[in-house]
Amino acid sequence: MNIEQARFNMIEQQIRPTNVSAPEVLELLGVVKRENFFPAGQKSLAFFDTGLPLAAGIVSLSPKLEARIVQDVAAKKTESVLVVGADSGYLAALLAHQARHVTVLEAVAEVKTLAQTNLSQNGIVNVDVQWGDALESSQFATFDVIVVTGSLETVPTNLQEQLNVGGRLFVIVGKAPVMTAQLITRESELFFNTKSLFETVIPALSQVKPMSTFTL
Repeated sequence: MNIEQARFNMIEQQIRPTNVSAPEVLELLGVVKRENFFPAGQKSLAFFDTGLPLAAGIVSLSPKLEARIVQDVAAKKTESVLVVGADSGYLAALLAHQARHVTVLEAVAEVKTLAQTNLSQNGIVNVDVQWGDALESSQFATFDVIVVTGSLETVPTNLQEQLNVGGRLFVIVGKAPVMTAQLITRESELFFNTKSLFETVIPALSQVKPMSTFTL
């Protein structure tokens, strides 16, 4: 398999057609080697338009969704990022190239270890992977960018409150088969602006329990 040709095809045939056109994002996809964040048996699949199984039943995001996230949050070199859900570590690595520092919170121990190992082996030094549930605690610092890697049925207030003014929260909200990617920007201390970006379907964040539909 020609890895570089597969990478080129991924960028040109999957990612560009999904409205990813920022030159810095497209260049970054060539710099951060996605195949390095998957085991040997999955390396050839790392360029496919699909998620891949990781650990503990967790499935990675697809390449085109990762690229859209990076483009839509537009992290800057002076900014701090929180990633809720470690995934393979690849998304955190992409964001680390753009931001000052990335904090990753992961509630599943096996996935935390996997992402931490991948990031270390790829020389990403400005990412801190921590065990924790961002949906249950707001004790962590505020951030300029927050990305949630699994779907949520509603947007937790505490995540919005952890945004600095001017900060952006990327989250996919809803229940299958209808989910919407949203970018929530904190315009001021009290006002948040929500923009719907596109429709998609991804698995729920690992620690999320389905909301009850029982009614009296």
